[in-house]
Amino acid sequence: MLMYLPTSFAEERPEVLADLIARHPLGLLLTTEDGGGIQASHLPLLFQPATAGTPALLRGHLALANPHGRTLDGATALVVFQGPNAYISPSNYPSKQRDPRHVPTWNYAVVHVRGRVRVVTEAPALLAIVDQLSNEFERERAEPWSLAQAPRAYVDNLLRGIIGIELTVTSLQGKWKMSQNRLAEDAAGVAAALRSAPSEHAREVSQLVEEALLRRTPTK
Repeated sequence: MLMYLPTSFAEERPEVLADLIARHPLGLLLTTEDGGGIQASHLPLLFQPATAGTPALLRGHLALANPHGRTLDGATALVVFQGPNAYISPSNYPSKQRDPRHVPTWNYAVVHVRGRVRVVTEAPALLAIVDQLSNEFERERAEPWSLAQAPRAYVDNLLRGIIGIELTVTSLQGKWKMSQNRLAEDAAGVAAALRSAPSEHAREVSQLVEEALLRRTPTK
């Protein structure tokens, strides 16, 4: 499962890739079956960046009843994290006034994570994964909920209904399609048009297009 990735759209900065995963943590976990079929599960996942001697990891859990879990241990997987995206109208391009040969497109940011999965079934390790997930997603609330607020017997019973997963990352690919293939004036037109769009995703795309413009190598 390879992603089409023109050089101009490639995003390789580790901190930028990690930030997209943190902001859009619902990943699409994909694996293949022996018969050629594809299994897919949508899971909130936490990304742990690589450190000296330790590879990057993704952690999460899924229902024990999910058939996908039966084939995950040791499987090679692809996880897709979809970031902000927006429709781009040809009307946003100033160059359209000189040349009508333009069509619509879509701008988007996405991260593909590949690696090998290890299934976690031990209760203490499962509890740690669930606790880590809830702490991460509650931390910006004024009064964060914690796992300790739920009765321990109730939590222990729920743990028997899930399995944990830990994916050891072997590759990270980022694709930021942000009008880099357009004239600078057209990219600026896209950013301006999306800046006041009602969609929050569109406004995020506007900012990313502007950042991509600033990173362009000046022509001499």
